[in-house]
Amino acid sequence: MEGGAYHHDHPLRRGNDVFNESQLRSSILGKVVPFAAMAKCEESLRAAIPRANSDVLHNVFEKYASIDKDGRKFMTDVDFVRRFLGLFPEENYNRESVRLLASAADTSKDGLISFEEFQAFEASLCAPDALYLTAFEIFDNNASESITADEFEAVIRYTTPVIESGFDFNCEFIKKYFGAKKNRQIGYHAFCQLLHDFYEEQGLQAFKKFDKDGDGSITAEDFRTIMTTIKGHLLTKFVRDNIIAVSGGTSSSHNVRFPFYQAFNSMLSKIELFKRVYTTLARGSLDYTVTKEEFLHAVQAYAQITPYELTPYEVEIFFNLAELGHPGMRSISLKDIEAIDPDRLKRVSYITRLTEFNVVASKEERGAGTALLESAYRFTLGSVAGACGATAVYPIDLVKTRMQNQRTGSYVGEVAYKNSFDCFKKVIRFEGVRGLYRGLPPQIVGVAPEKAIKLTMNDLVRDKLTYDGRISLISEIIAGGCAGGSQVVFTNPLEIVKIRLQVAGEITQGPKINVFTVLKELGFFGLYKGAQACFLRDVPFSMIYFPAYAHAKKLTTDEQGINSPGSLFCSAFIAGVPAAALVTPADVIKTRLQVAARAGQTTYHGVFDCTRKIMAEEGPKAFWKGTGARVCRSSPQFAVTLLTYELLQRLFYVDFGGTRPSGSETSVPSTLVDQTSDNADHVGGYKLAAATFSGIEHKFGLFLPKFEAVAKR
Repeated sequence: MEGGAYHHDHPLRRGNDVFNESQLRSSILGKVVPFAAMAKCEESLRAAIPRANSDVLHNVFEKYASIDKDGRKFMTDVDFVRRFLGLFPEENYNRESVRLLASAADTSKDGLISFEEFQAFEASLCAPDALYLTAFEIFDNNASESITADEFEAVIRYTTPVIESGFDFNCEFIKKYFGAKKNRQIGYHAFCQLLHDFYEEQGLQAFKKFDKDGDGSITAEDFRTIMTTIKGHLLTKFVRDNIIAVSGGTSSSHNVRFPFYQAFNSMLSKIELFKRVYTTLARGSLDYTVTKEEFLHAVQAYAQITPYELTPYEVEIFFNLAELGHPGMRSISLKDIEAIDPDRLKRVSYITRLTEFNVVASKEERGAGTALLESAYRFTLGSVAGACGATAVYPIDLVKTRMQNQRTGSYVGEVAYKNSFDCFKKVIRFEGVRGLYRGLPPQIVGVAPEKAIKLTMNDLVRDKLTYDGRISLISEIIAGGCAGGSQVVFTNPLEIVKIRLQVAGEITQGPKINVFTVLKELGFFGLYKGAQACFLRDVPFSMIYFPAYAHAKKLTTDEQGINSPGSLFCSAFIAGVPAAALVTPADVIKTRLQVAARAGQTTYHGVFDCTRKIMAEEGPKAFWKGTGARVCRSSPQFAVTLLTYELLQRLFYVDFGGTRPSGSETSVPSTLVDQTSDNADHVGGYKLAAATFSGIEHKFGLFLPKFEAVAKR
């Protein structure tokens, strides 16, 4: 046996031996996992797909086992594949195909599956290399834990691609694996490599077979035949429909040369690399388009830091193929990669969606009504997000307001604060914990439309200024400025009521102040006192914040272009630091204009008058009062708000045909975990059994006949 195989007697034999769980694991996992690493591997497996409880698994086994032999229950091939897994439900099912699939669990190869084997196979299905493990057991016909040339040939000859196209099993390729006389046995690792390389060799043999003149070319029809029979598992419907067109002609008689054939197959096998290069460029923008020149530059940079590369010919073929989906547009998007990717990408996010709804089938169907619905949708989510953010940081906001309102001199009954922390302690001491939330109700009522308008307006203007998934920095700043300006109509009344309630607790004597007394005192026009300062604060804030947040999101996406909840929170938090700090002077002026002056305190008449008097009486440092508290309030508030806003879009996803939120989701390859069975009897690893057998077909091309051949009369 080859040195790569592990030598030990096969542990699963019929008889009276008692098998414990560790022995069962060793029987099937021991071939590939060094015993020193078993514990670590098993721990990772449990984290991904939890192992089934032994008693539960035994009850399931008893339910489907139809053979009673020597007082023990056994499953037949049909019990396991058809009745338990639900595969091959057709009446005219192919019996040999069922036997081969069942042999993956039947490690003793006697045609019956014991509970020990049933349990061991469940363990192997949890392994990270379950596809290769299962395929190895199918080929290991005599339970020797190695594969002979005859065993390999017997199974491969039975697969549909070989039945349709043939294969020379006396070729040099087979002899390199099994020896010149084909008497060498190969272990698990060598088998994995053989399985990976086999269909490449079959493709080369097929090309040689059709290249009758030996000049390195075949017809486009022959090329289509090879690709659909041997490499069919690598083709999407889009690629199948455009094979002849992408090969350089409009008829099936024109020739396809060997370099193109090799580059085309290599391109298909490197789709994952194409995706990674694209997501590196897009950085989470789902509508981003990339030209061939931009892609080639990125490929060159990618090859310098990784051992992988794409040739210019492969890139050329990829772009030619993508262009067939949109003639005249020499650029690719995520949709093009999905059309070519044989894994049939699925849109997923880190959070399971509660709802998913498409208002329009395509962007072309999007109209004014749809755009209005989209704004209403964003407004609703923004309202909820804003309320969550405001509630989370309201105590900090109260401390910030009181620090900014504190002036030189003293007022009878007024509490003085040394710093923000001292203010926090004294609020709790004199007013209780509830004092930290003075003015919260109007804040919640007002902040919902305020944040909703800001978020909706920013998204709306960004959408209008985004072309081919790209938006310039100046456009991002304009969108942020529009968002900041639009919110003032709600912000100013909210702020002035909130501030007067927040500072009311500083006076321990006198009449109680509430929302209604403040509204009665101010009147309608009084609610917009200090509006100029609100503009001075909110417009620059949003012009800084939203572009910074967008770029921070791009920098914190993972290799698939996805922003995790953690990266969303960090991006929103980081963007809030400079935005909040740099506009503090405007916030101080706004606070002074909106707070009712007490007896003996300076009164202000407008922004310029307030600025002049603060400078004269308190100096330039007064303009930066409460900077720390403001940053500590604004950064986490917007972090909570934006995180909630983005996650709500994932949870309650509605596609209006517009620009989708960047970094919120992206395409990633579907995995076995995405295809878990919902059958109640498929517990533990058996949730992945059907998906594993399907994966063997689509990953390795091991398609088994579904039906029995009908005899010709």
